[in-house]
Amino acid sequence: MIEIIKDKLLKRVKGRVKKSISRFQSIGRQKVFGIGNNKTGTTSLEAAMERLGFVVGDQITDIQYTRDWGQRDFESLIKYCKYGQFFQDNPFSKPFTFIVLDHEFPNSKFILTVRDNPEQWYNSLIKFHAKLWGKDGRIPNKEDLINDTKFYKGYRWEKNRIHFNTPIDDLYNKDILIESYKRHNKNVRDYFRHRPDDLLVLNVANDGSYQKLCDFLDVKSEWQDFPWKNKTKEVKQ
Repeated sequence: MIEIIKDKLLKRVKGRVKKSISRFQSIGRQKVFGIGNNKTGTTSLEAAMERLGFVVGDQITDIQYTRDWGQRDFESLIKYCKYGQFFQDNPFSKPFTFIVLDHEFPNSKFILTVRDNPEQWYNSLIKFHAKLWGKDGRIPNKEDLINDTKFYKGYRWEKNRIHFNTPIDDLYNKDILIESYKRHNKNVRDYFRHRPDDLLVLNVANDGSYQKLCDFLDVKSEWQDFPWKNKTKEVKQ
């Protein structure tokens, strides 16, 4: 048993060392940013990028990055992005971030993941949040989020208030959240409207989307489909 534990620990250490070396070797190489809203296939995109050989940055969990985004302070995020090639999730999926990264890392590529329609995205979002933080499958409320202790008590509530501009008594207001989804997608498209080679709008559920990604990145792959991650059963519309 001790030898098995030692072997597992050794493999873990070797994996971390290898990843650290890869991140340092990626300094100066072209960056690719996933800037689509969460629950648009971002985790599957991340898995695909790693499978294609890109050095994927560790997912950010530190609330400080969220607080910085709320203050529109991107200094720490810029430093973080120097190590690695592909980045996604919060705060990369939030408004304004892509503009800063575009200026700080010239010649980068941006991928805007989308769903079939805003309604589908919203249903996926609330179903996922209900599963994580709600009780008995309902949409979480203020008390649920405050009492979540995955990182520390109150972390989830603070993050919600920074990211969601919704009423406290209606945290998942459908109209507001759908409007934010549509506005972000429109702003991204408008920003890159004269630079089609720098932005890929991608629905990972569509046929041919994986090849579309490979063509955009100018890479070849032995696979033809996305590796599915965090796929939840959609609410019927």
